[in-house]
Amino acid sequence: MTDDQLLRYSRHILLDELGVEGQQRFMDAHALVIGAGGLGSPVVLYLGTAGVGRITLVDNDAVDLTNLQRQIAHNLERVGRPKAESARDAVAAINPDVFVRPLVMRVDAQDLDELVPQADVVIDCTDNFTTRHAINRACFAHGKPLVSGAAIRFDGQVSVYDPRSEDSPCYACVFPQDQQFEEALCATMGVFAPLVGIVGAMEASEALRLLAGVGTSLAGRLQMLDARSMEWTEMRLRRDPACPVCGTRHAA
Repeated sequence: MTDDQLLRYSRHILLDELGVEGQQRFMDAHALVIGAGGLGSPVVLYLGTAGVGRITLVDNDAVDLTNLQRQIAHNLERVGRPKAESARDAVAAINPDVFVRPLVMRVDAQDLDELVPQADVVIDCTDNFTTRHAINRACFAHGKPLVSGAAIRFDGQVSVYDPRSEDSPCYACVFPQDQQFEEALCATMGVFAPLVGIVGAMEASEALRLLAGVGTSLAGRLQMLDARSMEWTEMRLRRDPACPVCGTRHAA
């Protein structure tokens, strides 16, 4: 670690739980962030400022004026540009030592089978159940911890699904793919701007703590926020033995 890096990351290094070793883990790590919108913006910015060495950032969308109400990695000058490239430039402006690889694409199962094994942690910042389930399947197939968040209207949620723990459920245990869930989109339902910042910051916190091995993750717990009253609710989660992704009955 150079003198400049010791200075840049001094406030992390001062933390007993992190120190130089923890900061070095960040610098050696590779995070896969899927989605560069409302949730992905704070995630990639915090991972970048924390010094995560490599970030693969996937998004197939372009920056639109309506995004700027909440997607803090983008600005007016980058309207029309791919979000993945815009967010890369935002990180580079803060911390040029971090390598951000932007992929302008919508991931499918084949893409995920290539990308997920390369990462130390996967952060789901997408807005649709189909992609979330595909990410979940890939993470459990390749044994990679998954940080998942969602935000719509004034309601947010965040959890960790960690296949390295025998007790941790997967996303499909909590939101079975064969059940019908309403696809609530920001374009039709709206979203409170700071809410995505709160949930995205929590996702970044979970990812960084997983990388450093600090504290206890949200695996097995779903945190839900009602931003109308700023009330947090926690739900305890259990692995479903009949889950087609991680269940023991299915594996047998």
